Amino acid sequence: MSRRRAFLRSFSSASISIDLFGESRRRMREDLEAAPLPSGVEREELAASGFLGVEKEGWSRMLPELMVDIIGRVEASEECWPLRKNVVSCACVCRRWREITTGVVGSTKDTGKITFPSSLKQPGPSDLPIQCFIKRNKKNSTFYLYLSLTQTFMDKGKFLLAARRFRRGYRIEYIISLDADDLSQGSNAYMGKLRSDFLGTHFTIYDSRPPYDGAKASSGRASRRFASKRISPQVPAGNFEIGQVAYKFNLLKSRGPRRMHSTLLGSEGETTRENDLSKSANATKSASTSIVLKNKAPRWHEHLQCWCLNFHGRVTVASVKNFQLVAAADPSQPGAAVEEETVLLQFGKVGDDLFTMDYREPLSAFQAFAICLTSFGTKLACE
Repeated sequence: MSRRRAFLRSFSSASISIDLFGESRRRMREDLEAAPLPSGVEREELAASGFLGVEKEGWSRMLPELMVDIIGRVEASEECWPLRKNVVSCACVCRRWREITTGVVGSTKDTGKITFPSSLKQPGPSDLPIQCFIKRNKKNSTFYLYLSLTQTFMDKGKFLLAARRFRRGYRIEYIISLDADDLSQGSNAYMGKLRSDFLGTHFTIYDSRPPYDGAKASSGRASRRFASKRISPQVPAGNFEIGQVAYKFNLLKSRGPRRMHSTLLGSEGETTRENDLSKSANATKSASTSIVLKNKAPRWHEHLQCWCLNFHGRVTVASVKNFQLVAAADPSQPGAAVEEETVLLQFGKVGDDLFTMDYREPLSAFQAFAICLTSFGTKLACE
């Protein structure tokens, strides 16, 4: 898929795409109004099935049972991209269709599928990781995240997110967007950003949307999206801090890979669950909703004379950028050893400018992508 196509448009078919709100829908309404009204048994059958409501009131007046059946069949038959664009098309018909479609599709955590843009900020499945890959363009310092469609590294993938590196004084920022051609904080496709310190060893992750009800945007000038304090009541003027990633210093220059530590707020799905249980925004912000990760320690291979990790064939090129993140469990808690063995995010090199990214619950695609972006760039104090 062309990088010049926006993420939102790539989610629906080229023929009906965004036009479902416009020309195609207008033509359908005109055809229904021009058709002769049924009579007798035909009218009774149409009324029972809900199609009479479609003829008179439009698509939004269809019986909910009929809509659930139609959307459920589309969802069951279109499991993979690019066929899943038909599921997105159902959600584009009207608000009622969108509500029913999102209910039928379910969350990424439950289904393991990325369907809507909102899926990118939902936690992944817990059983099997979602496999993605990142393409790097060194000429314009841009990174593209794709959903893997096959088990090989040769497929084009499904475009998900793009990020571009900017230098702001002595700091580095990565702007993350749904649109590969519009990487600005003022864009409607803006998803968030990543900001580093002077040494490039400490990063802060910002989200464009509040991570929980009542969250306050960061007050710092560097975290603002716009020059003015307020654009509109619907668009926050600032960003919301959702996590940090830190690389440990290696001042003695001892042998070994980079050591990193990450603390994140729960993604949207986890935050909503905590809100339902606690009925309080303060409880959502508590330490119990934080995700603490650390890199999995590699082992030294005497024969190969190098540090090794088992990436299960998903990484083929040795690089200091490669890493695996596991939960930093409390040793006093039962099952802590098991949690530390489960890889929640792994990132590794498979080509000159090609990297794999596999993530699972509790991380979202947005969080995983932001963490992987921190691995790019030279870190002299850590190597």
